[in-house]
Amino acid sequence: MKNNLSTSISPDEKPRLNAAEQKQQQENNKLAKRLQRNAGKAMMDFNMIEEGDRIMVCLSGGKDSYALLNILLKSQQRAPIDFSIIAVNLDQKQPGFPEHILPEYLNKLGVEYCIVEEDTYSIVLDKTPEGKTTCGLCSRLRRGILYKTANEVGATKIALGHHMDDMVETLFLNMFHGARLKSMPAKLISDDKKNIVIRPLAYCREADLAAYARIKDFPIIPCNLCGSQENLERQNIKAMLAQWDKQNPNRVINIFKSMQRITPSHLFDTDAFDFKGLTTVDADSIEELDTAFDEDSFAYSGTLSNVNIVKLQNSSIKKRK
Repeated sequence: MKNNLSTSISPDEKPRLNAAEQKQQQENNKLAKRLQRNAGKAMMDFNMIEEGDRIMVCLSGGKDSYALLNILLKSQQRAPIDFSIIAVNLDQKQPGFPEHILPEYLNKLGVEYCIVEEDTYSIVLDKTPEGKTTCGLCSRLRRGILYKTANEVGATKIALGHHMDDMVETLFLNMFHGARLKSMPAKLISDDKKNIVIRPLAYCREADLAAYARIKDFPIIPCNLCGSQENLERQNIKAMLAQWDKQNPNRVINIFKSMQRITPSHLFDTDAFDFKGLTTVDADSIEELDTAFDEDSFAYSGTLSNVNIVKLQNSSIKKRK
């Protein structure tokens, strides 16, 4: 008599599997809606896309640019305005680059696209000193080619796939290494003064985009140029922010929000605020005046030479009772 080695699922197990699958599907739907909602809000807040626009979506083959194209295609279907999309990929002639992947993917989607072939790979390797990172030169070369391409394809806007985490990382890069309070803008004029650059994923988290890429099974193409470099400063900052986010899940979001709530009178840029000409006559025109402490839990009692804190006052009240 043969042993029964069947691995069929018992009736009692099927509902549990179905429930798990349903729960996962619900989570996937929530993620897709969250990304679409966040991108939509960013586009509305900064008026990124207008009637008749031709949006050039820069498609690198990474998770962020795939998600950007996917989200913009959905927005195109739902938006009350008409705009067109053209996907553009820059083939930088990296060794082993799978040239067939993007055309096959875009043909399947039925999206208008353009593949630009420029051997920036050789230029970057030739011009970058040994031991130095290639990102700076590579980025400048790539951006210049994309600006030129935008004019050739008649694009009115250039859409890039940078997200919230990219912008916070850039903020710290500029602070630590450039001594500037500066990040990536959600919308700005390009260096050649002929294009508007937009970043519709500004309100989206990288972790959400990574999860979305797995769900959608995007055909990711790794970058062998910058991806092969170790100890990039951006990676160090990314690790720092990841640790902060682990300790406090809202920390990176709060840092990003702080860039939307700037108070020039409480910083030190004399070009952004007229500190030299400041008098008490200006008091009513200033949104925030100087306070002793930002925390509500602190307050003055008595004269400035004899400051007591509320918590101490409360303790002394209890003793009197």
